[in-house]
Amino acid sequence: MLNTNTLISRLLTPGGVPARAVDRALTSGTLLVSKETMNEPARVLDRPKFDPYVTREERQRFIKLLGGVARMVPIVREAHVCRDPKDDMFLDVALNGEAEAIITGVVGQAANERPEADALDPTLHGPAARGHDDVSGMCGRFGVHGPLS
Repeated sequence: MLNTNTLISRLLTPGGVPARAVDRALTSGTLLVSKETMNEPARVLDRPKFDPYVTREERQRFIKLLGGVARMVPIVREAHVCRDPKDDMFLDVALNGEAEAIITGVVGQAANERPEADALDPTLHGPAARGHDDVSGMCGRFGVHGPLS
């Protein structure tokens, strides 16, 4: 599971840490999305503020490519636990799609609670631990996180 900021960072800075994390995730796993999480990067990248950095055509191609490699997850169970309710949609995908990891560039107040959440290089972490249902602590952290289900 990759959040919007991480995906957009992949497009804007192809040599950066988010790009390496996205590329590694895509080569070792499957990108999980919902209708909502797939629409958000398209909506955000449609903003004129990105015009100086990436052409509109490149942004549209990027979204099309994402759609081609992603697995659509039906949301039958919703999480309402994030400080920012807009982030719940990512947990919804992770839970319903049985994600092994969430990769995000969002740093929040809980960032230091998990030593494995290495803010310098989120590509260092393996699959998340399984068998746990408490996802409330997953919001606002950086890196690859677990447990998710």
